[in-house]
Formats: sequence, structure tokens, C-alpha cells
Amino acid sequence: MKLKYTVGQRKEYLNMIDHVGRNWLDVFLGDPEFYSAAYWDLLTRIWKCDRPVRKTDALKFMIGIKSAQTAGKYLESAIEHGFILEGENPKDARSKLVSLSEDMRARLDVFFDLAVGEVKAAHQKMEVSDFPVEAS
Repeated sequence: MKLKYTVGQRKEYLNMIDHVGRNWLDVFLGDPEFYSAAYWDLLTRIWKCDRPVRKTDALKFMIGIKSAQTAGKYLESAIEHGFILEGENPKDARSKLVSLSEDMRARLDVFFDLAVGEVKAAHQKMEVSDFPVEAS
């Protein structure tokens, strides 16, 4: 397969990911317990929905977690830490709804602003840099 991007461009991508990762840790005030793909999947997908979601659907957001019981532990931890709020479902008393707390939504909004800035900066560096494409 002929490579499309240079080693320098791929390294710039990794630098960007490192910066975004550090910003993700800042969402949790530096607590590494939440530096996990499961929390990434859970919180970003709830943020993306922009409305309360059924608790059972939120469990499925964690695609790397195959056990509903394990996914439930992640969700309960996020609820205990106040990142996610749990409430009644007015359309179905048998299910619960979960949503981001206002504080977590605000933290994620800041995170996404920083992340988009990192993407734009990396793009500019990749465009202006004279990275020769290596032979494959």
C-alpha cells in the first residue's frame, strides 16, 4: 500500500492526540481514574445526543465494554461523581433517563473547543511543513 502521509505528518497527528489527551484529563481535574475509553465513549455520546437518554442505551455507548454489569459500574461511578444525572423517564416508568450534569456539559464544551483548536493547529502545521513522502 502506498502511504499517503509522511512520518512527520503522522508524528504531528500523535502530538495532537497527546495534547487532546492531556485536555481530556483536565475535564476530570487531573483524576486519572476517568482517563478511560469507556468514559470517553459514555460522556461524549451523551453530549452528542444533547438530550437525556435511557440508561440502558447509555450502557451500550461504551462499545469497548461487553458486559452490561461492567458498563453499569462505569455509569454508576459517573453518577456518583456527579458527572451524570439520573432521573425518571416520564414516558416509561420502567426505565431511567441519564444526562450530563450542567458542570460536566460545560467542561466538555471547553474540552471540545480546545480539541478543535488542536486539530486546526495540527492541520496548519502539516500543510505548511515540507514533509517529504517516504517511499513504500
